[in-house]
Amino acid sequence: MPKIAEIDDTPNPNAVKFTLHEPLTWGVSHSYESAEQAQGDALASALFAIAHVSNVFYVDRWLTVTQDGGADWPELVRLIAVPLRAAPAAAAQSAATVFAARASIDDMSEEDQARLDVISDLLDERIRPSLQADGGDLHLVGLSGNYLSIHYQGACGSCPSSISGTLAAIQNLVRTIEPDLAVVAV
Repeated sequence: MPKIAEIDDTPNPNAVKFTLHEPLTWGVSHSYESAEQAQGDALASALFAIAHVSNVFYVDRWLTVTQDGGADWPELVRLIAVPLRAAPAAAAQSAATVFAARASIDDMSEEDQARLDVISDLLDERIRPSLQADGGDLHLVGLSGNYLSIHYQGACGSCPSSISGTLAAIQNLVRTIEPDLAVVAV
């Protein structure tokens, strides 16, 4: 059962980040925008059962919950803490579960996969640490020609700055290695 180490506000006023003493996963991120998407994930389903929860994102030692703006944060945090503390820690996960949960982008040429790997490494180094510090992340959805599709996760998913300033910063960064690349948030 993970114990909560810290609870932090994020730049998104509708999202709060919980930092934990034990990891929930071994590097596999879980991102849900609805209760329907969360079916089969006991922790996320329990969190979506709480009124006003609109997004759940967790990986390793942290979890971000976004609300619809209609709840009082101190009360909502107390409600979120109950299923979070009851969730099994990553130590309880089998290696097969972890590897089965890792997603890959299908139907991509070796050349595009190599391009995507370089882009991903750059984002890992320069962008993701900042997003993760604020309770969010981004998922690379695909690469088609000169279009890189990304999906914001956690606090970044509904944060106004992710669609404007952050998206422009990501595009400017990836253009240092591919000048004609356009980044699209999906």
